[in-house]
Amino acid sequence: MTRKMQFITLFPEMFPGVLNASMLWKAQDQGAVEFSYINLRDFGLGPRKQVDDTPYGGGDGMLLKPEPLVAAIERAKANDPEALVLLPTPRGTNYVQSEAKALAASDKGLIIICPRYEGYDERVTAYIDREYCIGNYVLTGGELPAMIIADSVVRLLPGVLGGETSAEIESFQDDDQNIEFPQYTRPETFREVKVPAVLLGGHHAEIAKWRKEQSRKSGK
Repeated sequence: MTRKMQFITLFPEMFPGVLNASMLWKAQDQGAVEFSYINLRDFGLGPRKQVDDTPYGGGDGMLLKPEPLVAAIERAKANDPEALVLLPTPRGTNYVQSEAKALAASDKGLIIICPRYEGYDERVTAYIDREYCIGNYVLTGGELPAMIIADSVVRLLPGVLGGETSAEIESFQDDDQNIEFPQYTRPETFREVKVPAVLLGGHHAEIAKWRKEQSRKSGK
């Protein structure tokens, strides 16, 4: 089944360089996901295609108007009626690995809105299924958060990573703070730094124990 991901954005040109490379390109090539873009400007009002306005009550900056954004959401829903509408926003739920897993496990497509300026008219939230915060920092727009969410979900779709357990030994698998254990490859010695001896002995139980201990240390 091909999962559909639609992005509502004022800057669709930001996406291809990321979404058409590496594993995300592979996912498209094998039919696991289909990306498409809805330009919010196409739904702007008046001859200037206005999509923003000043906030009631005063304040700096501009807000996305409800009419263009809701019209764009309705267009995306017409393309995929059962899709979930996601909004990256500082007011949202912290976006953690379990959320990525749940979105990947769902059979529903995703519509991801990319806010701009100082935010959006609050009435838009009536059309949103889930609001996510990807971190406690400020960005110029929602395009990067949208791509982060897309990447985190697509890599978990069946067959994208390749190895059956590739996604099971990574950091944050249970939303805890444990980080994936350190890993090494050839050469055995690099600039006088050697691979830990336990990894060279072939004793799988000892290797598993060491990895568990190192993962806990990394999470502190």
